[in-house]
Amino acid sequence: MFVAVLAMVIAACSSGTTAGSGGTSCAKGDLRLVTPGVLTIGTDDPAFPPWFEENDPSNGKGFESAVAYAVAKELGFSPDEVTWVVVPFNNSYQPGEKNFDFDINQISITPERAQVVDFSDGYYNVNQALVAFDTSPAASAKTMADVKKLKLGAQIGTTSLQYIENEIKPDTEPFVYDTNNDAKLAMEAGQIDGIVVDLPTAFYISAVEIEGSSVVGQFPSVGDNPEQFGMLFQKDNPLRACVNDALQKLKDNGELAGIEKQWLSDATGAPVITP
Repeated sequence: MFVAVLAMVIAACSSGTTAGSGGTSCAKGDLRLVTPGVLTIGTDDPAFPPWFEENDPSNGKGFESAVAYAVAKELGFSPDEVTWVVVPFNNSYQPGEKNFDFDINQISITPERAQVVDFSDGYYNVNQALVAFDTSPAASAKTMADVKKLKLGAQIGTTSLQYIENEIKPDTEPFVYDTNNDAKLAMEAGQIDGIVVDLPTAFYISAVEIEGSSVVGQFPSVGDNPEQFGMLFQKDNPLRACVNDALQKLKDNGELAGIEKQWLSDATGAPVITP
């Protein structure tokens, strides 16, 4: 009897969380996955720093790759039981069947997206930020009134673009691009004064990708709740409850904070653009 009980305990410990919020079984063998026995995670290509490193989400390097593998471990998956698929950002939050168990790709939780997909609890609070060349008129912007006068660009479908449209409301219609890379090329070509992206991405662009540029400032949050990134699921996927339990454990034991400190510690010190 003792051996049988011990075997059950070991099985439970090796299968990750066994009971999720709302009564969902989170035993590894009970999870409804795209591919049985394998945790399939989506993200875009390229997968860029500081969220990923070397355009390889499977190496565990970069904030979001590290978070994904930490969640996978809590669910009972070893690294070799995790596989990645490419999911273009703008496709991730479209309705319908998904070829991944969850997607992690700086996807902000918004009410509009949550109508057709589900999100995990937030794993990162994010502010939007402005990047511009040091020689640009944008470099001296300190207030929203200053920013309103600028020609601004952002990727289509992003909360960065929403922030321009709904909060900055520039005098000139924002320039919209298919990808952040297209927006960066437009800034380098002098077509726009600056681009709006999330703050960690802004630091990476200015430090590594576009010589002579800087993070002009970060924008204040809107409303009582900060913008957050969440892992994205097909609507009504019961795996969400288990991932939320795993995420809560990472928050409670300090591992999530440690991952953030490791990969994003240089991405917080920008001045705030005042209203």
